[in-house]
Amino acid sequence: MDWLQQFFPHPVSLYQGAAFPFALLFNYLCIMDSFSTQARYLFLLVGGGALALAAMGSFALLVFIPALCTVVLVSSLSPQEVHRWTFFFQMGWQTLCHLGLHYTEYYLQETPSMRFCITLSSLMLLTQRVTSLSLDIHEGKVEVASGGIWTRSSLSEHLCKTLPYFSYLLFFPALLGGPLCSFQRFQACVQGPSSLCSRLSFWTLTGRGLQILGLECLKVALSQVVRAGAGLTGCQQLECVYVMWSTASLFKLTYYSHWILDDSLLHAAGFGSELSPSLGEEGYIPDADIWTLETTHRISLFTRKWNQSTAQWLRRLIFQHSRGWPLLQTFAFSAWWHGLHPGQVFGFFCWAMMVEADYLIHTFANLFIRSWPMKLLYRTLTWVHTQLIIAYIMLAVEVRSLSFLWLLCNSYNSFFPMVYCILLFLLVKRKHKFN
Repeated sequence: MDWLQQFFPHPVSLYQGAAFPFALLFNYLCIMDSFSTQARYLFLLVGGGALALAAMGSFALLVFIPALCTVVLVSSLSPQEVHRWTFFFQMGWQTLCHLGLHYTEYYLQETPSMRFCITLSSLMLLTQRVTSLSLDIHEGKVEVASGGIWTRSSLSEHLCKTLPYFSYLLFFPALLGGPLCSFQRFQACVQGPSSLCSRLSFWTLTGRGLQILGLECLKVALSQVVRAGAGLTGCQQLECVYVMWSTASLFKLTYYSHWILDDSLLHAAGFGSELSPSLGEEGYIPDADIWTLETTHRISLFTRKWNQSTAQWLRRLIFQHSRGWPLLQTFAFSAWWHGLHPGQVFGFFCWAMMVEADYLIHTFANLFIRSWPMKLLYRTLTWVHTQLIIAYIMLAVEVRSLSFLWLLCNSYNSFFPMVYCILLFLLVKRKHKFN
């Protein structure tokens, strides 16, 4: 199973680890008040540019160009127009880059460059920051200096005005990973006094380092089990269920490890969870809530807690502005944002159906299940079913190819989402009769 090599080690993790000394240096200089505000912005921007060039090479231009265009749009357009134009420009640019990946993988039948894949990942994170900033401006949470870039002010004044935006879009702790940080939070931490920001905690970083070490040990052990197995191409009947679960568990452990590492880098740079909640509307939202993800028996709760900052971003960007079928529109946009690979389209559509079924199943179950032994049995069965459905969706989304998707759909694993689909159909009809 050569595909297992993607887990050990991941290049993004290596670059994130290399950025730690610079994050600690930035934090230290801020604590010592050795930096002016402009110097802080510049340090974060130059660090982001250097990290982008090291990780992406010449592909870094694919990130620099939309960042530059976003700043031009933000500085030129009115608050009423800025979100619409930046959204379509950024998503159009990202889609063109994803089409390049499709061309390489499906038409040329070649393995894409790792640097190009890192660039696409960074571009997706840039889309989050771009749309978050434009929404803040559109909703009046962030005020842009009037006059735009077309006034007769000097070049240095233009650069000073736009430096916070450039720095926010490309600051190195969030360039390759990490939970979404709002512009308000970013600006407050950079401009505020050192006591205002989340400063270095040795024990916090040590605890997260131990978590990462434990997750990596579990990955090594589980990879040996998966490597020794038959794989989805060689499994038979119920054996395929175990293969699906163990492979999806590898993906989850990889995500958990990355998220904790990304969170640690932000913490090391001073943008961590101890920052005053008044600086951000929703406070700091870490991506990894491992306990909830592994113990919940509800797919809807798993969906809200999986990559939490991205889930909150999708809710704000799509769900809250959708007039009809908000859940389906949100998952459809998520598939677009991820690249519209065949497995992703199928996986996110299936995920939307499962969440809708989850709401109805648990609503009706709460009406009819009263005794605690039955509640315990119900919770256990739905926990198992939730974990297997999530594993099914994760394999479809992550492996992406049509050939693998065909194998997955024709295996015994399709039984689990099919049960929820049937229950969704039956409960919707019953809900209409009940209403």
